[in-house]
Amino acid sequence: MLKISLDIIEIILKDYGVFSKPVSFIELQRYNYDKNNLTSKQVRLIIKVKLNNGSFLVVRFKNEHDVSLDLIEKQSQFAALLKENGINTPVLYKSAHGFAKWYSINEYHAIVTVEEFVNGELRYVDTDIAKKTGMLLAEMHNISEASDFHVKNNVLFDPFTDNDLFAYTDFISHVNQLSVIDSCLCQNIIQKYNEYIKILSSVQKEPRYAVQGDISDCNLYETDKDCIGIFDFNRCGDNNLYCDVIMQAVFEARLMDYPESYNGKNEVLILPAFLKGYEIKRPFSDLHKQVYPYLYAIINAFWSGDIKWNENSLIKQLEKGNNKAVHKWLKEIYRKLLVLEPIPL
Repeated sequence: MLKISLDIIEIILKDYGVFSKPVSFIELQRYNYDKNNLTSKQVRLIIKVKLNNGSFLVVRFKNEHDVSLDLIEKQSQFAALLKENGINTPVLYKSAHGFAKWYSINEYHAIVTVEEFVNGELRYVDTDIAKKTGMLLAEMHNISEASDFHVKNNVLFDPFTDNDLFAYTDFISHVNQLSVIDSCLCQNIIQKYNEYIKILSSVQKEPRYAVQGDISDCNLYETDKDCIGIFDFNRCGDNNLYCDVIMQAVFEARLMDYPESYNGKNEVLILPAFLKGYEIKRPFSDLHKQVYPYLYAIINAFWSGDIKWNENSLIKQLEKGNNKAVHKWLKEIYRKLLVLEPIPL
């Protein structure tokens, strides 16, 4: 396990031009790669450091198979670009080597970045925050497009590849088993999906630009001026900007914490607020409005929780041999594909 000391932190901070003395630190996040593999040297560690002047910094250590120095440097450059153009995001510190640098620490090797610690982390989302988040994302998209900025990295929310919102690939990987239960219904589902993807191909051809890639309650913060800021560019990469906004909006409408008064109407309230906020800063084109029902239907029909994660999900019921429940799921997936809702603006 990578062990950090104040002496190590002080050396790192001096490299980044910070000469105030670190007096304490706490771990904000640690991924225990060596829990199941004692020889693993992979690292993901984020610490919060207190300095003797009373200020705080965040130091990130990373060494993972899909991460390179060039990638983290490029992601950091994008965050710095957004900061320069008025987006609320933490100040990134720079060493003589750039924003990111390799260090050898107690037989571990890790890429390190240093940034300002920001207060006001948001723990829940209401319609006001959703609207502000949509506006923030639109401004970020405008900057990325105007600067023609790119980060070569896979993103979480790309409807044309594997993604963390819907699980069509998981559905297809089980289609032989599912077809035994209802072959006709499976074929209808696949046919409808392919039909919708063909419609979406018109936006798939649009240019891709850098996006932050993971707007969520733990990556947003509220500033003193009652504005919204964003941090954590760990999932930053290139994406179709239209697909990014729709999928981020659905994420914020379904997978965060909300006021109790919403009483299960989270998506009905949050999704329109987010998209209307985005529309203020970056209006949707007629094409984007036309294809929205098909993209939303795919996300809704193959929602990852329903397909594989929830205890009563399609795949878990299939594994249990509960054919009745599986057939019910197939009918529900097809029903959702047939519901084409206009963009809620």
